[in-house]
Amino acid sequence: MTQRSAVHGSFTIDRTYPAPVAKVFAAWATKEAKAKWFAGPEGVKETVNELDFRVGGRERNGGLWPDGRTTMFNCLYHDIVPDKRIVTSYDMHINDALISVSLATIEFEPTDGGTRLIVTEQGAFLDGYDDAGSREHGTRWLLDKLGDSLK
Repeated sequence: MTQRSAVHGSFTIDRTYPAPVAKVFAAWATKEAKAKWFAGPEGVKETVNELDFRVGGRERNGGLWPDGRTTMFNCLYHDIVPDKRIVTSYDMHINDALISVSLATIEFEPTDGGTRLIVTEQGAFLDGYDDAGSREHGTRWLLDKLGDSLK
């Protein structure tokens, strides 16, 4: 029998992009724009890509990794204030095993010549899954890709 446990973690990432708020927000809100940056690393084959960007809507992204493992991201949109805020909850699976459940808040603020983006996440890592900071590292990597997609 698997030992049941929950380990909690949180982080905040603050970035500034030289693009208008509407463009940065659209990169989260439209399937075409989000597909340019919200994907796994090279070699991961996308198996699912669904986005229903509205309060109560869902997003799902799945991948098949070169080593044969599968991953799944299931997201629910709780709050959307255009060009201001997105609040989601999401769970992550590896090979059908639930590894984490998180609450994420994405905030958008206009700045001189661009957009300040603040991502705050609180997560519960389950049943021995040791995140060891990889969620924050992965989010930073995705936000780098977001910046590249805005150019």
